[in-house]
Amino acid sequence: MSWGYETDAAAEDAVDESPAAKAARLAAMTSDAPIIWIDNLSIQFRRQCVLRDVTIKIHRGETVCVIGESGCGKTVLLKLMIALLRPTAGRVVFDGLDLAKLSRHDLNETRLRFGFVFQMAALFDSLTIYDNIAFGPRQHNRCTGPELKRLVADRLQEVGLPLGLEQKKPAELSGGQRKRVGLARALALNPEVMLYDEPTTGLDPIMSDVINELILQTRRVKKTTGVVVTHDLKTVSKVAERVIMLYPLGRLKPGEPQVIYDGPPAEMHDHPDGRVRQFVRGEAGERLRELASQRES
Repeated sequence: MSWGYETDAAAEDAVDESPAAKAARLAAMTSDAPIIWIDNLSIQFRRQCVLRDVTIKIHRGETVCVIGESGCGKTVLLKLMIALLRPTAGRVVFDGLDLAKLSRHDLNETRLRFGFVFQMAALFDSLTIYDNIAFGPRQHNRCTGPELKRLVADRLQEVGLPLGLEQKKPAELSGGQRKRVGLARALALNPEVMLYDEPTTGLDPIMSDVINELILQTRRVKKTTGVVVTHDLKTVSKVAERVIMLYPLGRLKPGEPQVIYDGPPAEMHDHPDGRVRQFVRGEAGERLRELASQRES
């Protein structure tokens, strides 16, 4: 599927990798220092601990899907990666930089290396689509005038939206169109890392697959690192090179790690841990028994 990337080089990059090329790329990624290192991290809100002693390394260029039941800390993890939240213990290291030790100016500069696609797009309702996409470049004085106009047009084309849409307001767009505008806005500053929070939530199967294709194309053409929080196992099977599964702290035994799976998507269905199999197969039997025992106690 093509969404209108123009250059010959980009067209060549957009083709699917051969198995050998993909294996070489993944081997090169894992031999390098991680671009994101979640180091023995915990976070607590008042008395509620959401993440405890979590360590995750994400390598440059890979796409990682983070899955798990609602409330296990997936979106919190994304916010920690760009220091929208601060950990109670542990640290987040981005490209060798401990985010907690950066000055406000350096942290803001570092955040510009990320793009964040919010769960419900989070567009500015009072702004046109043009102004939504142009918001970041304007705020940070990246470009103005004709150059900014070209940038907005290019981002719209990259996500498969027609020219002429830019003067509309978000309320005039469908859910799928708003999601794609959110992606276009996140790409406006040419980020190195893309963070996606439930990118297909609320979309029909066809539009969900469009978003999945755009995530893949963003990785191939822009060479970005991607972290995708999702419940959508079709998204996992299509875009993930690696899957991390978190488990709710309240249902872990003392000393059990919160990351209960970290590996390729193909190995989840027959994983020896029944909690992993239950989640990916959508089987509620064990969870229903847990709820029943809670009621009895």
